[in-house]
Amino acid sequence: MKPSRHPATHPSSGPERPAPAPGLPALPGRRGFLGGLLATAAAAAAGPALAAPAHASARPAAAPSPRATRPLLLGTYTSEAGGGTGIGTATYDTATGAITPGPVITGVDNPSYLALHPSGSTVYAVAEQDPGAVTAVRLAPDGTYEVLGSRPTGGSGTTHLSVHPSGRWLLSADYGSGSVAVHPITEDGSLGERSDLVTHSSPPPGPGQGGPHAHQIVTAPDGGHVLAVDLGTDTVYTYALDESAGTLTEVSRAALAPGSGPRHLAFHPGGRSAYLACELDDTLVVCAYDPATGALTPGPGQSTGTGSGTSYPAQPVVTGDGAYVYLANRGPNSLTRYAVENDGAAVRLLDTVPVGGDWPRQLALSPDSSLLFAANQRSSTVTVFRVGPDGSLTAVGDPFPAPVAVCVLPLP
Repeated sequence: MKPSRHPATHPSSGPERPAPAPGLPALPGRRGFLGGLLATAAAAAAGPALAAPAHASARPAAAPSPRATRPLLLGTYTSEAGGGTGIGTATYDTATGAITPGPVITGVDNPSYLALHPSGSTVYAVAEQDPGAVTAVRLAPDGTYEVLGSRPTGGSGTTHLSVHPSGRWLLSADYGSGSVAVHPITEDGSLGERSDLVTHSSPPPGPGQGGPHAHQIVTAPDGGHVLAVDLGTDTVYTYALDESAGTLTEVSRAALAPGSGPRHLAFHPGGRSAYLACELDDTLVVCAYDPATGALTPGPGQSTGTGSGTSYPAQPVVTGDGAYVYLANRGPNSLTRYAVENDGAAVRLLDTVPVGGDWPRQLALSPDSSLLFAANQRSSTVTVFRVGPDGSLTAVGDPFPAPVAVCVLPLP
């Protein structure tokens, strides 16, 4: 049965409830500095609003050169106690991993997931609420930002979004309604009216899962297919995107084990394998991918290495050379390391390490895969790890305080 094309009415499950925690300072108004964060001098010129919180590391650090400092964006829930007031900004030292706080991009509601346009000039944020929405924010070369506006997705609980490699289409996933949407991106980075909405109406939800829950939407490395991961139906849907009309046509679907709860996948850079975190049965599934047809073929579930209890795996990430996969486990607050074998078609469990925070919701690698960042929702922190030549993870610095940290996005 083909998914229906109309707004769904399933209630949103709402954001995962964190404990209150201190956050980054906010600046008034809808404009703030971003580009200036690339240099320590600009941070100093911004005054006390950019100073590190008193409970952050007190060790003085030598001023890094601008070339060694890169921007970092932080997603949060603005509607939660202890949450942020918009998209947090910061910088990180590419040599040490040390994070320095910056101002907050205000005027953005519940930006729990972020994605950057290929041009680097615009960032997009979900509004994880009911009704769901997506927001565009221009990052100007002079260091200012401008909120370009929001568009409704047609669903509820928008939880993930990504930009098509062409830069012309924004793809979003609505957890509450089990739907996925497409919006055109204009030349200035703003969003046009929704061009398509697909609601996952089959197969039936898994045991106890209540309904469809689209959790991720991403373009495959071939650029010709879009994959939507639905936790509620235990299915990954593959669509062809009409790049002239902005519409989705289903071409394949992959069935996962009933009750497995697929959440997020990450592709191997070779483009023929993907690694899928299943949060309800505590597994990582290695999937074969056919670029010609868009078909995803799941293999057997792999252990997370976390022992007894529920690990609630959240998200896998793959190093740029395709040699290692890391998995965030929210239950035991750990990271699992896998070696990639057989040109991406297999993984071998190596070890787990403590994440240094509570409830690691999302992971991100720096553009050169030398650092790994973990957004820890319940402890309101971001922890940083150096990635060794053997894929080993070594914690660096102190946990960085960020209010209800649910997304971290290191910029190139």
